[in-house]
Amino acid sequence: MTLRIELTETMFGEKERQLLTMGAFRVSTFRYDSGIAALRVKNARGELVILPFKGHQIWRCSFDGRELAMKSMFDEPVNTRSYLETYGAFFIHCGLTGMGAPGPQDRHPLHGELPNAPFQSAYLDCDEAAKTITVGGTYHYTVAFTVNYCATSTYKIHESETLFDAALDVENLMQSPMDLMYLAHANFRPVDGGELIYTARKSPETVRVRQSIPGHITPKPGYREFIADLAKDPSLHHLLKAGQGYDPEIVFYIDMESDSEGYAHAMLKRPDGFADYIRYKPKDARKCVRWISRTGDQDAIGMAFPATSEPEGYTIEKAKGHVVTVDPKGHWSVAMRLGSLTKDEADAVARAIG
Repeated sequence: MTLRIELTETMFGEKERQLLTMGAFRVSTFRYDSGIAALRVKNARGELVILPFKGHQIWRCSFDGRELAMKSMFDEPVNTRSYLETYGAFFIHCGLTGMGAPGPQDRHPLHGELPNAPFQSAYLDCDEAAKTITVGGTYHYTVAFTVNYCATSTYKIHESETLFDAALDVENLMQSPMDLMYLAHANFRPVDGGELIYTARKSPETVRVRQSIPGHITPKPGYREFIADLAKDPSLHHLLKAGQGYDPEIVFYIDMESDSEGYAHAMLKRPDGFADYIRYKPKDARKCVRWISRTGDQDAIGMAFPATSEPEGYTIEKAKGHVVTVDPKGHWSVAMRLGSLTKDEADAVARAIG
């Protein structure tokens, strides 16, 4: 039997308060000094801090005593809709009416309306028999004559595991087709000596570095030369080293391949043997984006962002034929599994996908 707890803003106060205990699970509510409501879900191995009403983001994620989320200039989320003015979450849903850096003809903000959208409802589903807690939330977005959809985000956390399941379902509520763009911005913390292992052929044709420079970044000396080197030999980024030119960011577009069960895999194996990991099905998200940003102020790697398109904005991606069409009253969905692996688990994955 599953117990559902509907979450309301009134449950979140300045002091952290325990909401639920179930087996090894401990769930509590609190607010950051900025006023943002946060839900802390602890299992036997670590915790996730989820912002149930702010984009349904995962702000922090730690397992086995290690923080997985990127390093940023932000100690806490900020009460703003602007993407770059509250920056540093572990997991962000991006889209849906636009995604990526907007071009001159685009009206959507950077990465769309979803990252900091005010979710109207949120809930916990507690399954004692399955030993799982699912944190869900819904966002209903309507613009007259343009769009009307309902997006449902879920995170299923297992009692004794360091991997969790993330999913998004989008229902087009209009009587006409809906254009949709999506990217799952999963932001891990890199480490010098980390090795990238993933299911793709390693060639300049299948691992393509982005050579255009979006308006929100300013290239540093040597940046264009590093991009030119990566364009010839993408394997240069497979082993992360101090001093490589990821300031402010480098982006790759990767043709991921699926295993016999339909999954694509990406892993950053750390020098201590542990690893960060994500898997998803390319049939749900046809494009894969890799993002690396290593500066004095932030340190982040998105090993594999499941995406419907490249992040070049609506107009450019529409012209490429990369924008998804959702039928009237139809659904689009994506799911992934991500988190941390122990040394033995990482070795097993490396053998399976290597």
